[in-house]
Amino acid sequence: MEHRTVFNKAQIELLNLMASINSEEELNELKHAISEFFARRADEEMEKLWQSGEWNEQTLEKLRGTHLRTPYKS
Repeated sequence: MEHRTVFNKAQIELLNLMASINSEEELNELKHAISEFFARRADEEMEKLWQSGEWNEQTLEKLRGTHLRTPYKS
């Protein structure tokens, strides 16, 4: 049975952008731009949480000592 991959508009746009990458330097620039985009989105979402009161200094203190790693079986 053949499996078809369906891309959304953002994925198609990125594939088209990547087709024009001709060097490692250009690839690194694209990676950096994408990283900045997602960092900015994360900052905006954190700001919304702070403004709504869902996130505050107490939340940070509570998370400071929390161990969130996935436990692995030996």
